[in-house]
Amino acid sequence: MKKAPDPIDRHVGSRVRMQRILMKMSQEKLGEALGLTFQQVQKYEKGTNRIGASRLQQISKTLNVPPSFFFEGAPTAQPAADGFAEESSSQYVVDFLSTAEGLHLNRAFARIKDAKVRKRVIDLIVTLADQDEAAKEADAGEPVGK
Repeated sequence: MKKAPDPIDRHVGSRVRMQRILMKMSQEKLGEALGLTFQQVQKYEKGTNRIGASRLQQISKTLNVPPSFFFEGAPTAQPAADGFAEESSSQYVVDFLSTAEGLHLNRAFARIKDAKVRKRVIDLIVTLADQDEAAKEADAGEPVGK
């Protein structure tokens, strides 16, 4: 039976991936800089393989961030009873921003200077998401509406 990656290892790996993508660096290029294969970089980014302290220091220098960057927003060992929803939603944001689509959307949105246009983009995305959700509910035979 496979053991699931530790949440901290997954978080650190997702932060490595996010910064690497922000720097427009491939897994292969990061691997070359670290003396690793791109497959090893993949395992680090997925949290499958734990990143040791000296390797994390090496990654932080290569990606031009302090080592503490990789732990920002990390799940805590003892979450507060009220904190479950917040923790999962912040992890969802980190996971989304770790994808190429999330970073692309974020970069493009940040370039929009007009606040009214940004608001219309948000309204459009909310409408599309609501329509998609309603279609899935209709397909599943669930009642539509909130």
